[in-house]
Amino acid sequence: MSEEFELSDMTEAIRKFAEAELEPHAVTWDETKHFPVDVLRRAGELGLGGIWVAEDVGGVGLGRSAAVRIFEELSRGDTSIAAYISIHNMVASMIDTAGTPEQRQRWVPDLASMATLGSYCLTEPDAGSDAGSLRATARRDGEDYVLDGVKQFISGAGTSDVYLVMARTGGEGAAGVTAFIVPKDSPGLSFGANERKMGWNAQPTRQVILEGVRVRSDQRLGAEGDGFKIAMRGLNGGRLNIAACSLGGAQWALEKATAHLSSREAFGGPLINQQGLVFELAGAQTRLEAARCLLHKAAAALDAKDADAVKLCAMAKMFVTDEAFNAANTALQFHGGYGYLSEYGIEKVVRDLRVHQILEGTNEIMRVIVGRALIKEAA
Repeated sequence: MSEEFELSDMTEAIRKFAEAELEPHAVTWDETKHFPVDVLRRAGELGLGGIWVAEDVGGVGLGRSAAVRIFEELSRGDTSIAAYISIHNMVASMIDTAGTPEQRQRWVPDLASMATLGSYCLTEPDAGSDAGSLRATARRDGEDYVLDGVKQFISGAGTSDVYLVMARTGGEGAAGVTAFIVPKDSPGLSFGANERKMGWNAQPTRQVILEGVRVRSDQRLGAEGDGFKIAMRGLNGGRLNIAACSLGGAQWALEKATAHLSSREAFGGPLINQQGLVFELAGAQTRLEAARCLLHKAAAALDAKDADAVKLCAMAKMFVTDEAFNAANTALQFHGGYGYLSEYGIEKVVRDLRVHQILEGTNEIMRVIVGRALIKEAA
């Protein structure tokens, strides 16, 4: 089956899924901090747990260009749940691409179907943007490893079944980091309280606490010292997915704002007749379309393993999440006081999109990545 045919078929199904299963409940899930595991299981039935995972282990086998279109559609229904599905896919794909044949067969099929859920554990209380300085350790004990440390801001923690943990097996810096697959029922694994957050309330965010967690050597992903490389390869795609989630949420908000301006009467007619508002609306939509073009270019570069892919992924993550947040904030302003009310869903999107400028590498770090690439090119 061609990717074009499968993507077209999936996009229509995902649009219906987002409209029926996500959008009607998004505000309530946000208010009640409900993580809809049952809905995630149904998302798995559509192949959304393994979008770019290989077909031989239950994935759909699409590329990154297809994935960003899928996440844009999902986030029109609920940005928070779409973002979690992105993180889950990162876990499934890292095991798929870096795992042994036995690891792939053991872990990936259930992740791809979302029968089990995954969490990505890189960030620590004192190691966010500087992920290479992480302090969690994994020391050898016979044929096993014993893991100790704390991971911070982990999406899905406490509910997810599989934790992909980055821990230090060697010296300082990125070269000393190794990846491990840790099941939820591992003795010594526990979780902090659910964090109280500005947004993303429909998915839990907790510390992951490792106290003498023993894992077998066959739960190590890749060789010792490969963990940081595995993590960064996953993050390139994750940055594009988060950008796509921003884009979809902002596009939804802007369309709601356009409808509101068309129906809201003031100053003798619909607000849409006010030229100043129309100009601002046109500018916001134009910037979103420019962001979409950059996102698709970066995704195509990642699919093609282009030498500029890392730089383009950083550019896209930075530009798209900034412009999407601005567009959503503009949509809230267009609604006036109604935009500030939770029932309209606009303020939720603004809150959800704000964190997209921080996670998967802050936008300041994206500027560092782009700047370093430019300096290297000029040398």
